[in-house]
Amino acid sequence: MAGMDEVAQVAERFARFAAEEAPGRSRVYGDWAARVAEDGTVAAVLARIPAAHRQPPLVFAVTRLLGAADDADAADWARFVRERADDIVAECGVRGLQTNEPLRCAALLPALSLVPGPIALLELGASGGLCLYPDRYSYRYAATGRHVHLDPVDGASGVVLTSTWDGPLPELRLPEVVWRAGVDLQPRDPRDPRDRAWLEMLVWPGEEGRRERIARALDIAAADPPLLIAGDAGDPEALRALAADAPSEATLVVSTPGVLPYLPRARREALIDAIRALGARWITLDAPGLHSGWTEPVGEAEWPGGFALALDGRVLAAADPLGACVRWRA
Repeated sequence: MAGMDEVAQVAERFARFAAEEAPGRSRVYGDWAARVAEDGTVAAVLARIPAAHRQPPLVFAVTRLLGAADDADAADWARFVRERADDIVAECGVRGLQTNEPLRCAALLPALSLVPGPIALLELGASGGLCLYPDRYSYRYAATGRHVHLDPVDGASGVVLTSTWDGPLPELRLPEVVWRAGVDLQPRDPRDPRDRAWLEMLVWPGEEGRRERIARALDIAAADPPLLIAGDAGDPEALRALAADAPSEATLVVSTPGVLPYLPRARREALIDAIRALGARWITLDAPGLHSGWTEPVGEAEWPGGFALALDGRVLAAADPLGACVRWRA
């Protein structure tokens, strides 16, 4: 039984989500979160979930996985939570948020374009590995006065990544990826219908086109599955063990988009040191103040917003965390 303080914390967290995070992304999730904030019986159910597993998007995805309708009104959703309380608490306890958004490749591609091929691509926090296929997607960048179209060598992909571009345009090209691998606490197999359903369920209702994009990327990954191992993405030993399998004739590129915020700062710095000790190229997409791995300080006061895209610690661009826009700075 959760204490009153914990129930109040849940209500406060979901109220904040309803006010600050859901608007503009998902009306449904905003309504559900507001219901938690005002309904003590629902907040009490969610307070039984371990704190590390009760993020609003995770809780909402689990309820949908268990049968709540994507468009359920707040009252019906609250009734579902009360009726399936034990199942929701148990399922949330074994699940974690896994943002596996292939659109991130639109932000990563400018850095990959600077690495000569062939490339052995290793992602930390890979989930289902959908960001391990930058060579299999099509890209459409809308820049001032022009558009840039890039397609794989065998023609346009079923996954088309559309992003806006601000600033001068460098030469962009698709990488030659000859080996792809990743590590994740809970790797998802793109061939497994249950894993596919979970990754699609993490898309918020109202995010138009995103579920379809992920489904098509899962098809690409399922046709040529990457090497995915279960392990701690922040463990340098896991990194070194997986890197040892990379083909020696390829340039090893380690990608860390979105994983470093989940590590304590000391572990972030140790992981960055381990990547550099391998002699690998390192591509990341992080908030400017997240770590000290930049080759030059990132002035947060002058930062235009978004995350910093960097190659080997050198900041190249400011970018949307999920790849929707790139502001080139290099």
